[in-house]
Amino acid sequence: MNQEKLAIDGGKPVRTKPLPLEFPGVHHMDAKEIQAAVRLLRARSPFRYYGIKLQKEVEKLEAEFARFLGVKHALAVASGTGALHAALSALGVGPGQEVIVPAYMWVSVVAAVVNHGAIPVLADIDDTFCLDPAQVEQRLTPKTTGIILVHMSGAPGNVAAIQKIARARKLWLLEDCAQCNAGSVAGRKVGSFGDMGVFSFQMNKNMTAGEGGCVVTNDFRLYRRAFACHDLGYARDENGRLIFTDPDLCLWGKGYRLDELRAAVLRVQLKKLPRIVGNMRRSKYRIRRDLEKFPRVQLRRILDPKGDTGCFLITTYPDADTAKLINTALRAEGIVTSPQGISNVVMTEWGLHLYYNNISLVKQGSVDGRGFPWNLAENAGLGGQYSKGTCPQADSLFARSILLPIPSCLTRRDEDDIIRAFEKVLRALLPQ
Repeated sequence: MNQEKLAIDGGKPVRTKPLPLEFPGVHHMDAKEIQAAVRLLRARSPFRYYGIKLQKEVEKLEAEFARFLGVKHALAVASGTGALHAALSALGVGPGQEVIVPAYMWVSVVAAVVNHGAIPVLADIDDTFCLDPAQVEQRLTPKTTGIILVHMSGAPGNVAAIQKIARARKLWLLEDCAQCNAGSVAGRKVGSFGDMGVFSFQMNKNMTAGEGGCVVTNDFRLYRRAFACHDLGYARDENGRLIFTDPDLCLWGKGYRLDELRAAVLRVQLKKLPRIVGNMRRSKYRIRRDLEKFPRVQLRRILDPKGDTGCFLITTYPDADTAKLINTALRAEGIVTSPQGISNVVMTEWGLHLYYNNISLVKQGSVDGRGFPWNLAENAGLGGQYSKGTCPQADSLFARSILLPIPSCLTRRDEDDIIRAFEKVLRALLPQ
């Protein structure tokens, strides 16, 4: 059979219409979200604690999300970043402490640690693209107080192994589930394994109101401390009154309260979340199954395919040059989205998700211009390097891997085009 001429060589591309933008939850917004928002606005009560006709949307969202995850407590906040800050405050993070963070994350993770005056310590990843348990062990010091496990790009990390390390060393474990909402391991939802979990409801996430977040935990003390930190600095009793009598709950607030309007929208999105994730998982694994016939293409190791939310497909190649060439060819075949979105990229182009692209981290930047928190006496000698080369396994994977978002609204034709483009390019450029 004659080899099809590649688009990069002047051949006809597989498709000319851009793929849908990635935004999972947005693609499933309809009249139900509109009705929820209108109902709330008609009540003229957008603040969670009081109003003309209080709807208690935030309170209801918290109860429903806690049930969905199988945890005791959920605290809705204004953003995923807010969730990180509230959780770290509840855990008592501050100067003189080291916190293990992964080489593959989002900038908000290290920012939250630094803003608390603690020192982030990078640990390498493995082929799950999440923390490598062996590397976590190597990064522990007497100053380590906790580990942030980020379930990156839609699939859970090795939470059982990381949890075992944390318990053995008496460290706290915080799960960042921003990119893995509704993900699970052996039927148990991510966010329910660690001492605390955090979620994001930002525009790119599996359920969204444009922005928002949540802190979850099974520990009532941590919940109340997080509540104090997200609000005015004090926990509240069952009647909503501030508690001033418990020193453990007299903290400093950050004003990350979620409003009723976004909570109303998020309650609708939560009901749709299983369908949203199911669509992405179905599309992703149809494409993955076809790629399995190309032995020189390494597919990301997924610990529990049933618990993968499906929102990203990662493929890894023998070397960086091959990855770049295949990526260029795939894009020429039309496996791209509109210019507004970022789709189908070599992972070195994945911005602030990569540790060495975070210039403020690499150069140990500070808001005060004097080196905070690295210049604090309590932090003398803590931390390590943050420049490229610090995490060689991650560096290699980033250079050799292509990341393709899987929208939650792909049609059968869209999937066919992605599969056909991969087959066309791989047969020409990566012969077996």
